[in-house]
Amino acid sequence: MTSELTQEIAATAARLVVEEGLEYGPAKSRALKVLGLPPRTALPNNDELEDQVREYLDIFCAETQPAELQALRELAAVWMERLAEFRPHLTGAVWRGTATRLSPIHLQLYCDDSKSTEIALLNQGIDFDVSQSRNPKGETVDQLILDAPCRALNERVAIALTILDHDDLRGGLKPDARGRTERGDLAALRQLMNSKDD
Repeated sequence: MTSELTQEIAATAARLVVEEGLEYGPAKSRALKVLGLPPRTALPNNDELEDQVREYLDIFCAETQPAELQALRELAAVWMERLAEFRPHLTGAVWRGTATRLSPIHLQLYCDDSKSTEIALLNQGIDFDVSQSRNPKGETVDQLILDAPCRALNERVAIALTILDHDDLRGGLKPDARGRTERGDLAALRQLMNSKDD
């Protein structure tokens, strides 16, 4: 496959990520359909897609995206404080700096018992749906989905809480090949919010 085709798939997927709030996996699959390519076509990797998302944001959303990202990070910080006992770490587009108002906030919670998080939310009177996600080992784990008001955006934002074991945090903060980490705790988020650079 030519790198031109990979780039075209990544650019199409990036538009879907930004304009429709799709996650990377579904966006890549949809991009194949949009471009009329066979389902087995090799897909761009997540770094290639993220590069295209950043480029799309720079070109089409430079006026609005920074404020939307800031609002989502502020809301994430509030929820990380509320869920402090579960060692929350922010991940996904809000952490990586590519989020828009359509992006969900992804928090990973590290605890011994997945039910303890559900009980804590119920005790706080918070409604949520239970879904499934995958942990770093590829195993199915519980994900709690709730939506919270975001005053800065004047709308509700989805928050996905993925419940992981204490042990999953080990090695989880290593930087990738580009020196970026996949997740960060509240202190790291505050540092990010106070720095001008993503």
